[in-house]
Amino acid sequence: MTFTTTPNQTSKLVPPHGSKDLKPLLLKGEARHHALKLASTLPTITLSSRERGDLIMLGIGGFTPLNGFMNQADWQGVVDDMRLQSGDNAGLFWPIPITLSAPKATADSLSQGDKVALVAKDGEIMGILTVEESYTIDKAHECQQVFTTTDSEHPGVQQVLNQGEVNIAGSVEVLSEGEFPTLYPEIYKTPAETRAILDAKGWKTVAAFQTRNPMHRSHEYLAKIAIEICDGVLIHSLLGALKPGDIPAEVRQEAIKTLIDNYFKQDTVIQAGYPLDMRYAGPREALLHAVFRQNYGCSHLIVGRDHAGVGDYYGAFDAQTIFEYVGKDDLITQPLKIGWTFWCNACSAMASDKTCPHDASEHVKVSGTKLRKALSEDLEVPDNFSRPEVLEILRNYYGSIAREERAEIKLTGASAV
Repeated sequence: MTFTTTPNQTSKLVPPHGSKDLKPLLLKGEARHHALKLASTLPTITLSSRERGDLIMLGIGGFTPLNGFMNQADWQGVVDDMRLQSGDNAGLFWPIPITLSAPKATADSLSQGDKVALVAKDGEIMGILTVEESYTIDKAHECQQVFTTTDSEHPGVQQVLNQGEVNIAGSVEVLSEGEFPTLYPEIYKTPAETRAILDAKGWKTVAAFQTRNPMHRSHEYLAKIAIEICDGVLIHSLLGALKPGDIPAEVRQEAIKTLIDNYFKQDTVIQAGYPLDMRYAGPREALLHAVFRQNYGCSHLIVGRDHAGVGDYYGAFDAQTIFEYVGKDDLITQPLKIGWTFWCNACSAMASDKTCPHDASEHVKVSGTKLRKALSEDLEVPDNFSRPEVLEILRNYYGSIAREERAEIKLTGASAV
């Protein structure tokens, strides 16, 4: 299928965030060739995995309308008020800082207007940044505001604490999408490509289903509720780095495709993936998910239990409540808030706390963490947890890992209920 990045004048989809058009920063053709030659002569900054994913999202227009890594005013505004503070985007809603860090010695060697090559840990040149400013931040303050904790055991807090000493701000030219187009050719799609698919279907209302897990029965139920409400659902999987114990993207994608092929009506679901790492920021990350899903053309984001959460750092539905504090003009993409979903033995079906009249003793609450724990410990998985075709794929994956090499899975927070 051939995709176009030309704006579709007849599109029924929501516009990109803060812009009439997508603003991809990825260079191609001769422009990319010349930029790569220039980059080979420049000083370098090595990107963390999270920064690399953010850069690729800037490149493909997923972070429209940003033009690079945030300066100090924008960092401060986003951390404290979820709002950009500088340039053409001043006042625009943005929930999580998108920043680049470097060692102090590197920052001290750079001046405003200098160009620096951005390279991955494997040495690949990913982009060029034109320096606007360098600044230091209060890392603990960012963590408390964004993650509501400074606990170094929180994986998102670890990312911030492990950053370089100084942030480097500036506009970027992006030169690579990394391994994602070749490693996931069937599902990795840019916002422009996704919008082209949605436009071809004539869809207007599209619900994004965010997942970092294979889909179990509760996930399936959430997606089918959204299909009843919207024209269709974009099952949108994170393809970047996860925490230990989470299931690799290639396994998740096979499991999700199998579920779609066997249990969803044709042409109601699109399977796709995007290149970010998880931040595990709970409520704030739910808002970021809504922002960039608007860029992908989605009018709604499914927000269920413990969205983007980890451990017991967040309440089960904090990620729903936070949307109540977003101004009506700040975000077009809206949450589809769905409560506890579970298998009810008395109903002999999936149900929710809004629809099921039976006692909680009849309920089997399914979570991705519970499913991973059972599989990693070779325990029996009830039929009402996941579809048999999906379980077969997951069992084969865990069967390929020696027991002593499997990460320990702990049930905490909402996943332990």
